[in-house]
Amino acid sequence: MTEELPIAQEDLQCTSCAGQCVYTPETGRLTCESCGAEHKIPVNPHVDPTIEHSFDPDVLQAEQPKLVRDRPYQCDTCGGEVVFHGHSISENCPYCHGALVERPSQERYPTLGLIPFAVTQEQAQTNAQKWVSERWAAPSDLADVVARSRVAGIYVPFWTFDSKEAVKYSIKYKVSVGKRTETRSQSGSMRTEFDDLLAPASPHVTPLIRDGILHDFYPGDLRPFEPAYLAGFAAELHHQSVQEGLKQNEPDKRLLLANRIKSQSGKSRIVDLTYLTDTTGIRYRRILLPVWILHYEYSGKHLKVVTCGLKGRTFGERPFSMVKLIGMAAALAGAATVFGFLWGALQLY
Repeated sequence: MTEELPIAQEDLQCTSCAGQCVYTPETGRLTCESCGAEHKIPVNPHVDPTIEHSFDPDVLQAEQPKLVRDRPYQCDTCGGEVVFHGHSISENCPYCHGALVERPSQERYPTLGLIPFAVTQEQAQTNAQKWVSERWAAPSDLADVVARSRVAGIYVPFWTFDSKEAVKYSIKYKVSVGKRTETRSQSGSMRTEFDDLLAPASPHVTPLIRDGILHDFYPGDLRPFEPAYLAGFAAELHHQSVQEGLKQNEPDKRLLLANRIKSQSGKSRIVDLTYLTDTTGIRYRRILLPVWILHYEYSGKHLKVVTCGLKGRTFGERPFSMVKLIGMAAALAGAATVFGFLWGALQLY
């Protein structure tokens, strides 16, 4: 017997013909795959997805680790069994292809908001192939290999973090004194803040995926979580506690703090930097953001191209052609030799 999951299915069916609906980025509406009717997505006006929640690491939090397991569900449309595996919260029935989206529940960490897809599958496919075709020293057949692959859309979990930092630091830097180089020290302090620092909330969100979406994220575009936005797309639920999210965010935060310390110190040629920071005012959101991912294989290596679902910014992984690299190196060496010959000849006159 299948479990009574909080599944949004009836809300994703066409009110005109009872067909299956999917979210369409072009219109921002649900579109029936049978009759083509479009349906506006109702959004609760009393829910503000931009609201941030406070967190104090020194106070025992109520959050407990959430156990994630496979969840079977019986499709209301055709009676087929669907299994929500692991952290997935959006599936399609394998029998009738109907969209099924798991609603928030007390057994799951709540998703506070999302930004729906604005880039279409066709646009993402074009962007991915264009990105590959513009890579220098790429294998000649790379574009054809990528053209045989297809992008897939997924909502991936992210954190946004705010914090206030009271920093005490010490640096060592080099200066030139005449013909000598000396190492000097300097200590100082500063106060700085982070606002909406975006951090992955899943080990599957690689730096490539994060960088592909980082520059186009604007909190004002967040909308309340509605299952309709996920219809037809894969989605991964949040499965980290706030403490785990903060730990995940530490490497980026350390890099940003180091850069701000270097900027405040006004020193160049810094060879050593240490600091201590007192963090207060932590605030967070759990959100979902849209990404198109194209997976392809070249010479036995699994690579991917990522297109941000917000505005289409595209990044990726690519192989190099050794023949082209050797040719370019030879051409540069030849150009350097000719330049040296001409320069030497000019010195004779």
